[in-house]
Amino acid sequence: MSAATVWLTGLSGAGKSTLAERLVATLRERGERVELLDGDELRTSLSAGLGFSRADRNTHVTRVGFVADLLARNGVWAIVPVIAPYADARAENRARHERSGSRYLEVFVATSLEECARRDVKGLYARAEAGELTGMTGLDDPYEVPTNPELRLETQGRSIEESLAEILRLIDEERTPA
Repeated sequence: MSAATVWLTGLSGAGKSTLAERLVATLRERGERVELLDGDELRTSLSAGLGFSRADRNTHVTRVGFVADLLARNGVWAIVPVIAPYADARAENRARHERSGSRYLEVFVATSLEECARRDVKGLYARAEAGELTGMTGLDDPYEVPTNPELRLETQGRSIEESLAEILRLIDEERTPA
């Protein structure tokens, strides 16, 4: 496998961005061509003007999936830390990659809601709790847990290095011919 999309899905605060940044750095150290497609950053450009309705979230996720597939099929690793709360949008991205012949590795960063709220690096859970924010994934908007990710990554009680090692093991296993 020359390159692939590695989609890190999970709740806000699960650790997706932290892991993605470390994964990008590690792949670059290995001499790989790699791009980070950060969901928050892309909402200000690629998905500017979209809100947080189900339709808008799915549009955002499939737009990011299109760019990820474009990169992966051209030999660039696409590392994507995007919540992607709905199974149908994730399935559409997987199908797009399959049609183009590029690999799609879904990593479910399975961190409990309680732990995500405890971390609350963006203050979103606190704002939702105070009634200042609605439509929060995992609270008053659903997160549809992936049923068949390539990797279910339990992050609680683990270091970033341990979690990163699991993702790298997945990538290396995918590269090894059967």
